[in-house]
Amino acid sequence: MVIGNMNNIITNIKSLELETLKNLKNSKSLNTIRAYQSDFNDFSLFCSKNGFQSMPTQPKILALYLTDLSSKSKYSTLKRRLASISILHKIKGHYIDTKHPIIIENLMGIKRVKGSNQKGKKPLLINDLKTIIKAIDQSKEKDKRKIRDKALLLTGFSGGFRRSELVDIEYEDIEFVSEGVKIFVKRSKTDQSGEGMTKAIPYFDNENFCPVKALKKWTEIIDFKNGKIFNISDKSVALIIKKYAYHAGLDGHKYAGHSLRSGFATSTAESGAEERSIMAMTGHKSTEMVRRYIKEANLFKNNALNKIKI
Repeated sequence: MVIGNMNNIITNIKSLELETLKNLKNSKSLNTIRAYQSDFNDFSLFCSKNGFQSMPTQPKILALYLTDLSSKSKYSTLKRRLASISILHKIKGHYIDTKHPIIIENLMGIKRVKGSNQKGKKPLLINDLKTIIKAIDQSKEKDKRKIRDKALLLTGFSGGFRRSELVDIEYEDIEFVSEGVKIFVKRSKTDQSGEGMTKAIPYFDNENFCPVKALKKWTEIIDFKNGKIFNISDKSVALIIKKYAYHAGLDGHKYAGHSLRSGFATSTAESGAEERSIMAMTGHKSTEMVRRYIKEANLFKNNALNKIKI
Protein backbone atom coordinates (compact mmCIF):
# COMPACT_ATOMS: atom_id res chain seq x y z
CA MET A 1 0.00 0.00 0.00
CA VAL A 2 2.86 2.36 0.92
CA ILE A 3 4.69 1.48 -2.32
CA GLY A 4 1.49 2.18 -4.30
CA ASN A 5 1.11 5.60 -2.65
CA MET A 6 4.76 6.44 -3.36
CA ASN A 7 4.32 5.50 -7.01
CA ASN A 8 1.26 7.74 -7.20
CA ILE A 9 3.19 10.65 -5.65
CA ILE A 10 6.10 10.18 -8.10
CA THR A 11 3.66 9.98 -11.02
CA ASN A 12 1.87 13.14 -9.85
CA ILE A 13 5.16 15.05 -9.46
CA LYS A 14 6.29 14.00 -12.95
CA SER A 15 2.93 15.08 -14.32
CA LEU A 16 3.27 18.46 -12.57
CA GLU A 17 6.81 18.86 -13.92
CA LEU A 18 5.62 18.20 -17.46
CA GLU A 19 2.72 20.61 -17.04
CA THR A 20 5.05 23.29 -15.63
CA LEU A 21 7.46 22.89 -18.56
CA LYS A 22 4.50 23.13 -20.93
CA ASN A 23 3.41 26.38 -19.24
CA LEU A 24 6.93 27.80 -19.56
CA LYS A 25 6.90 26.99 -23.25
CA ASN A 26 3.42 28.46 -23.76
CA SER A 27 4.45 31.72 -22.05
CA LYS A 28 6.48 32.57 -25.16
CA SER A 29 5.23 33.24 -28.68
CA LEU A 30 6.02 30.74 -31.45
CA ASN A 31 8.33 33.27 -33.16
CA THR A 32 10.19 33.84 -29.89
CA ILE A 33 10.65 30.09 -29.31
CA ARG A 34 11.98 29.74 -32.87
CA ALA A 35 14.46 32.57 -32.26
CA TYR A 36 15.63 30.92 -29.02
CA GLN A 37 16.02 27.60 -30.84
CA SER A 38 18.02 29.23 -33.65
CA ASP A 39 20.39 30.79 -31.10
CA PHE A 40 20.71 27.52 -29.22
CA ASN A 41 21.48 25.60 -32.44
CA ASP A 42 24.56 27.78 -32.94
CA PHE A 43 25.69 27.04 -29.37
CA SER A 44 24.98 23.34 -29.87
CA LEU A 45 27.13 23.33 -33.03
CA PHE A 46 30.00 24.95 -31.09
CA CYS A 47 29.71 22.28 -28.37
CA SER A 48 29.57 19.47 -30.92
CA LYS A 49 32.75 20.70 -32.63
CA ASN A 50 34.62 20.92 -29.34
CA GLY A 51 33.32 17.81 -27.58
CA PHE A 52 31.18 19.64 -25.01
CA GLN A 53 27.69 18.85 -23.78
CA SER A 54 25.20 21.54 -24.76
CA MET A 55 22.24 20.50 -22.59
CA PRO A 56 22.69 20.90 -19.70
CA THR A 57 25.82 23.00 -20.03
CA GLN A 58 28.19 24.65 -17.57
CA PRO A 59 29.20 28.32 -17.02
CA LYS A 60 32.76 27.61 -18.20
CA ILE A 61 31.49 26.19 -21.53
CA LEU A 62 29.21 29.21 -21.98
CA ALA A 63 32.14 31.57 -21.31
CA LEU A 64 34.24 29.80 -23.95
CA TYR A 65 31.37 30.03 -26.44
CA LEU A 66 30.91 33.76 -25.83
CA THR A 67 34.63 34.35 -26.32
CA ASP A 68 34.54 32.45 -29.62
CA LEU A 69 31.39 34.30 -30.71
CA SER A 70 32.83 37.73 -29.83
CA SER A 71 35.30 37.54 -32.73
CA LYS A 72 32.48 37.71 -35.29
CA SER A 73 29.39 39.09 -33.54
CA LYS A 74 28.12 42.26 -31.89
CA TYR A 75 28.02 42.52 -28.11
CA SER A 76 24.21 42.67 -28.24
CA THR A 77 24.22 39.31 -30.07
CA LEU A 78 26.27 37.77 -27.24
CA LYS A 79 23.74 38.98 -24.67
CA ARG A 80 20.84 37.64 -26.74
CA ARG A 81 22.47 34.23 -27.23
CA LEU A 82 23.14 33.97 -23.50
CA ALA A 83 19.49 34.74 -22.73
CA SER A 84 18.27 32.22 -25.32
CA ILE A 85 20.46 29.43 -23.96
CA SER A 86 19.29 30.16 -20.41
CA ILE A 87 15.59 30.18 -21.36
CA LEU A 88 15.81 26.92 -23.34
CA HIS A 89 17.50 25.31 -20.34
CA LYS A 90 14.52 26.39 -18.21
CA ILE A 91 12.05 25.04 -20.77
CA LYS A 92 13.89 21.69 -20.71
CA GLY A 93 13.90 21.65 -16.89
CA HIS A 94 17.56 22.59 -16.37
CA TYR A 95 19.23 25.53 -14.64
CA ILE A 96 22.31 27.39 -15.82
CA ASP A 97 23.88 30.16 -13.73
CA THR A 98 24.27 32.98 -16.26
CA LYS A 99 25.37 35.30 -13.42
CA HIS A 100 28.41 33.13 -12.65
CA PRO A 101 31.58 35.28 -12.30
CA ILE A 102 33.31 33.52 -15.22
CA ILE A 103 30.45 34.62 -17.53
CA ILE A 104 29.93 38.13 -16.13
CA GLU A 105 33.63 39.03 -16.02
CA ASN A 106 34.21 37.55 -19.47
CA LEU A 107 31.40 39.71 -20.88
CA MET A 108 32.81 42.79 -19.13
CA GLY A 109 36.21 42.14 -20.73
CA ILE A 110 34.65 41.68 -24.18
CA LYS A 111 32.62 44.87 -23.72
CA ARG A 112 35.72 46.90 -22.79
CA VAL A 113 37.59 45.68 -25.86
CA LYS A 114 34.75 45.77 -28.43
CA GLY A 115 32.32 48.26 -26.92
CA SER A 116 28.59 47.65 -26.71
CA ASN A 117 27.34 50.32 -29.08
CA GLN A 118 28.25 48.61 -32.33
CA LYS A 119 26.69 49.78 -35.56
CA GLY A 120 23.52 48.03 -36.65
CA LYS A 121 21.21 48.58 -39.62
CA LYS A 122 20.04 52.12 -40.35
CA PRO A 123 16.62 53.39 -39.32
CA LEU A 124 14.47 54.28 -42.33
CA LEU A 125 13.85 57.97 -41.62
CA ILE A 126 10.86 59.85 -42.98
CA ASN A 127 12.63 61.58 -45.90
CA ASP A 128 14.23 58.33 -47.09
CA LEU A 129 10.86 56.57 -46.73
CA LYS A 130 9.28 59.22 -48.98
CA THR A 131 12.07 58.68 -51.51
CA ILE A 132 11.38 54.93 -51.45
CA ILE A 133 7.62 55.45 -51.84
CA LYS A 134 8.29 57.58 -54.93
CA ALA A 135 10.48 54.74 -56.26
CA ILE A 136 7.59 52.29 -55.74
CA ASP A 137 5.23 54.60 -57.65
CA GLN A 138 7.71 54.81 -60.54
CA SER A 139 8.77 51.15 -60.58
CA LYS A 140 7.87 48.67 -63.32
CA GLU A 141 6.37 46.20 -60.85
CA LYS A 142 2.82 45.01 -61.43
CA ASP A 143 0.27 47.51 -60.12
CA LYS A 144 -1.12 45.10 -57.51
CA ARG A 145 2.36 44.38 -56.12
CA LYS A 146 3.15 48.11 -55.97
CA ILE A 147 -0.08 48.82 -54.05
CA ARG A 148 0.75 46.03 -51.55
CA ASP A 149 4.36 47.11 -51.03
CA LYS A 150 3.39 50.75 -50.58
CA ALA A 151 0.75 49.81 -47.99
CA LEU A 152 3.21 47.49 -46.24
CA LEU A 153 5.99 50.07 -45.86
CA LEU A 154 3.78 53.02 -44.92
CA THR A 155 1.82 50.95 -42.40
CA GLY A 156 4.96 49.35 -40.96
CA PHE A 157 6.60 52.73 -40.45
CA SER A 158 3.55 54.65 -39.20
CA GLY A 159 2.59 51.97 -36.69
CA GLY A 160 6.12 51.33 -35.43
CA PHE A 161 5.46 47.65 -36.11
CA ARG A 162 7.84 44.78 -35.53
CA ARG A 163 8.25 42.67 -38.68
CA SER A 164 6.35 39.76 -37.13
CA GLU A 165 3.46 42.05 -36.09
CA LEU A 166 3.28 43.63 -39.54
CA VAL A 167 3.07 40.37 -41.50
CA ASP A 168 0.60 38.92 -38.98
CA ILE A 169 -2.02 41.65 -39.53
CA GLU A 170 -5.29 40.01 -40.54
CA TYR A 171 -8.27 41.52 -42.33
CA GLU A 172 -10.37 41.30 -39.17
CA ASP A 173 -7.73 43.25 -37.18
CA ILE A 174 -8.31 46.42 -39.22
CA GLU A 175 -11.00 49.01 -38.55
CA PHE A 176 -11.23 52.17 -40.63
CA VAL A 177 -12.72 55.10 -38.73
CA SER A 178 -13.24 58.79 -39.53
CA GLU A 179 -9.89 59.75 -37.93
CA GLY A 180 -7.84 57.05 -39.64
CA VAL A 181 -7.35 53.33 -39.00
CA LYS A 182 -7.17 51.18 -35.89
CA ILE A 183 -5.11 47.99 -36.10
CA PHE A 184 -5.33 45.35 -33.40
CA VAL A 185 -2.08 43.52 -32.63
CA LYS A 186 -3.09 40.19 -31.13
CA ARG A 187 0.27 39.30 -29.67
CA SER A 188 3.80 40.65 -29.72
CA LYS A 189 7.27 40.07 -28.32
CA THR A 190 6.59 42.10 -25.16
CA ASP A 191 2.99 40.89 -24.77
CA GLN A 192 3.56 37.24 -23.89
CA SER A 193 0.24 37.03 -22.04
CA GLY A 194 -1.58 37.70 -25.32
CA GLU A 195 -3.64 40.68 -24.14
CA GLY A 196 -3.07 42.49 -27.43
CA MET A 197 -2.94 46.21 -28.17
CA THR A 198 -4.58 48.60 -30.64
CA LYS A 199 -2.49 50.97 -32.76
CA ALA A 200 -4.15 54.08 -34.14
CA ILE A 201 -2.80 55.65 -37.34
CA PRO A 202 -4.35 58.99 -38.39
CA TYR A 203 -4.78 60.29 -41.92
CA PHE A 204 -1.79 62.23 -43.31
CA ASP A 205 -2.27 65.54 -45.11
CA ASN A 206 -0.19 64.33 -48.06
CA GLU A 207 -2.33 61.63 -49.67
CA ASN A 208 0.56 60.01 -51.56
CA PHE A 209 2.35 59.20 -48.30
CA CYS A 210 -0.78 58.48 -46.25
CA PRO A 211 -0.66 54.99 -44.66
CA VAL A 212 -4.43 54.95 -44.11
CA LYS A 213 -5.18 55.65 -47.80
CA ALA A 214 -2.53 53.12 -48.91
CA LEU A 215 -3.85 50.40 -46.59
CA LYS A 216 -7.45 51.08 -47.57
CA LYS A 217 -6.57 50.81 -51.27
CA TRP A 218 -4.83 47.46 -50.66
CA THR A 219 -7.66 45.96 -48.60
CA GLU A 220 -10.17 46.97 -51.27
CA ILE A 221 -8.41 45.06 -54.07
CA ILE A 222 -7.29 41.87 -52.31
CA ASP A 223 -9.22 38.76 -53.30
CA PHE A 224 -9.73 37.47 -49.76
CA LYS A 225 -11.45 39.04 -46.77
CA ASN A 226 -9.95 36.87 -44.05
CA GLY A 227 -6.46 35.80 -43.05
CA LYS A 228 -3.20 37.75 -43.27
CA ILE A 229 -3.56 40.73 -45.58
CA PHE A 230 0.03 40.91 -46.83
CA ASN A 231 0.57 37.15 -47.10
CA ILE A 232 4.39 37.34 -46.87
CA SER A 233 7.04 36.15 -44.40
CA ASP A 234 8.75 38.52 -41.97
CA LYS A 235 12.03 38.04 -43.88
CA SER A 236 10.34 39.39 -47.02
CA VAL A 237 9.89 42.78 -45.33
CA ALA A 238 13.65 43.38 -45.41
CA LEU A 239 13.91 42.22 -49.02
CA ILE A 240 11.16 44.63 -50.11
CA ILE A 241 12.81 47.57 -48.30
CA LYS A 242 16.22 46.76 -49.81
CA LYS A 243 14.81 46.35 -53.33
CA TYR A 244 13.08 49.73 -53.44
CA ALA A 245 15.95 51.44 -51.58
CA TYR A 246 18.25 50.41 -54.43
CA HIS A 247 15.65 51.63 -56.97
CA ALA A 248 15.61 54.96 -55.14
CA GLY A 249 19.40 55.31 -55.30
CA LEU A 250 19.91 54.50 -51.60
CA ASP A 251 22.21 51.84 -50.19
CA GLY A 252 19.74 49.00 -49.59
CA HIS A 253 22.37 46.97 -47.73
CA LYS A 254 22.16 49.41 -44.81
CA TYR A 255 18.49 48.66 -44.14
CA ALA A 256 16.68 45.71 -42.56
CA GLY A 257 13.11 44.79 -41.67
CA HIS A 258 13.57 46.53 -38.30
CA SER A 259 14.43 49.80 -40.10
CA LEU A 260 10.72 50.70 -40.34
CA ARG A 261 10.23 50.45 -36.58
CA SER A 262 13.49 52.19 -35.65
CA GLY A 263 12.80 54.79 -38.35
CA PHE A 264 9.40 55.58 -36.82
CA ALA A 265 10.88 55.96 -33.32
CA THR A 266 13.83 58.10 -34.48
CA SER A 267 11.73 60.29 -36.81
CA THR A 268 9.03 60.96 -34.21
CA ALA A 269 11.67 61.70 -31.55
CA GLU A 270 13.34 64.09 -34.00
CA SER A 271 9.99 65.85 -34.42
CA GLY A 272 9.65 66.31 -30.66
CA ALA A 273 7.32 63.42 -29.74
CA GLU A 274 7.40 62.49 -26.06
CA GLU A 275 8.94 59.25 -24.86
CA ARG A 276 5.56 58.00 -23.58
CA SER A 277 3.77 58.55 -26.89
CA ILE A 278 6.52 56.73 -28.82
CA MET A 279 6.34 53.79 -26.39
CA ALA A 280 2.54 53.74 -26.62
CA MET A 281 2.82 53.12 -30.36
CA THR A 282 5.84 50.79 -30.46
CA GLY A 283 4.80 48.73 -27.43
CA HIS A 284 8.22 49.00 -25.79
CA LYS A 285 8.02 48.05 -22.11
CA SER A 286 11.44 49.46 -21.26
CA THR A 287 12.59 53.04 -21.85
CA GLU A 288 16.16 51.91 -22.63
CA MET A 289 15.67 51.25 -26.36
CA VAL A 290 13.41 54.27 -26.90
CA ARG A 291 15.97 56.55 -25.24
CA ARG A 292 18.58 55.26 -27.67
CA TYR A 293 16.35 56.37 -30.55
CA ILE A 294 15.81 59.77 -28.90
CA LYS A 295 19.56 60.15 -28.34
CA GLU A 296 20.19 59.37 -32.02
CA ALA A 297 17.53 61.88 -33.08
CA ASN A 298 19.03 64.62 -30.91
CA LEU A 299 22.60 64.31 -32.23
CA PHE A 300 22.07 67.25 -34.60
CA LYS A 301 18.93 68.77 -33.11
CA ASN A 302 20.62 69.73 -29.81
CA ASN A 303 24.11 70.12 -31.25
CA ALA A 304 26.12 72.98 -29.68
CA LEU A 305 27.49 73.90 -33.13
CA ASN A 306 24.00 75.05 -34.13
CA LYS A 307 24.64 78.13 -31.98
CA ILE A 308 27.64 79.16 -34.10
CA LYS A 309 26.96 81.40 -37.09
CA ILE A 310 29.54 81.05 -39.86
